[in-house]
Amino acid sequence: MLAKFVAHGYLRLSGWTFKNQLPPEIRQCVLIAAPHTSNWDALYTKLGFMVMGIPAKLTIKDSYMRFPYGPLIRAMGGIGINRREKKEGEHRPSMVQSMADLFKQHKELIMLVTPEGTRSKRTEWKTGFYHVARLAGVPIVLAYVDYPKKEIGVTKVVYPSDNMENDMKEIMNFYREIQGKHPEKFSVDLKYLDQ
Repeated sequence: MLAKFVAHGYLRLSGWTFKNQLPPEIRQCVLIAAPHTSNWDALYTKLGFMVMGIPAKLTIKDSYMRFPYGPLIRAMGGIGINRREKKEGEHRPSMVQSMADLFKQHKELIMLVTPEGTRSKRTEWKTGFYHVARLAGVPIVLAYVDYPKKEIGVTKVVYPSDNMENDMKEIMNFYREIQGKHPEKFSVDLKYLDQ
């Protein structure tokens, strides 16, 4: 409670506003956050989610979940997942399957993903988030930090359909208007952009 109060005070004094349109009935979703152009994005995103009461979780290598870091990482929203390379002959679910399976284990799970995968400019996004959502049967919720507007928001829900291309176009058209801290380092996935 104190942390939320401090986060709210800091962001408000810094001029940030919030737009939380996450429907209250959504208890499970893949939450994507973009643009990701600066180390500050993670801080503002985490503080913004705290203020808006969005308990986002982030998957992390399960080896980090052990003592002494485990309790701290769990408190910060970390969920351990096996991300080690498969050994020859080893049978193990794919990363997408492992992430989708987490929704079976947690009745309430808002899984945060950064599909750009880097703070450098990429014109092609990683699409694992889409496949996780589709496999788990959960919606994709779009979150953002818009620096010129000083706005942190969660405002759009996309339900994966049988047409990935159309769904991805809807996502890219949403993010094409959002500006990160370093706009020159951000691009939506150009192959899904309506021209």
